[in-house]
Amino acid sequence: MTESAETPPEDFASRRRWMGVLAQASGAEIAARLRDAPPLPPHTRLRGPEVGLVMVRGRQGGDGAPFNLGEMTVTRCAVGVSGGARVGHAYVAGRDLEKAETAAVLDAALQDAALRPALLRAVVEPLAAAQAERAARTARKAAATRVDFSTLAVMR
Repeated sequence: MTESAETPPEDFASRRRWMGVLAQASGAEIAARLRDAPPLPPHTRLRGPEVGLVMVRGRQGGDGAPFNLGEMTVTRCAVGVSGGARVGHAYVAGRDLEKAETAAVLDAALQDAALRPALLRAVVEPLAAAQAERAARTARKAAATRVDFSTLAVMR
């Protein structure tokens, strides 16, 4: 993402956060949250939604030499709102065309300072809280299976 004269640099961190939350949420979760949100502005499709492949790269041990792990299906979409004054983009994992378009419209709508607080409150923050709870539940489940090998050495 490149900086532009219209968007202050602090908005890039906010945009990165809401796009991350939208990308990790399912299409059904986003649709459920939109029922309680203000209506989204009308939009025009600039690109897609269209399905493609990206190469997923990995590193051995997290810091070794990079290698190609395989390909992953992604769907991208770009929309314009307010006569093209704001453009929303979305890349989501999988083949969910509707989710990609909805995420792109939300991206464009969230760039509007007047709509942002209501959409953050109704859509993004509840989705982020649900994702954090799922991550905490998974961490608790994994912690319950932890083995402390230093105590096994003392038992000899």
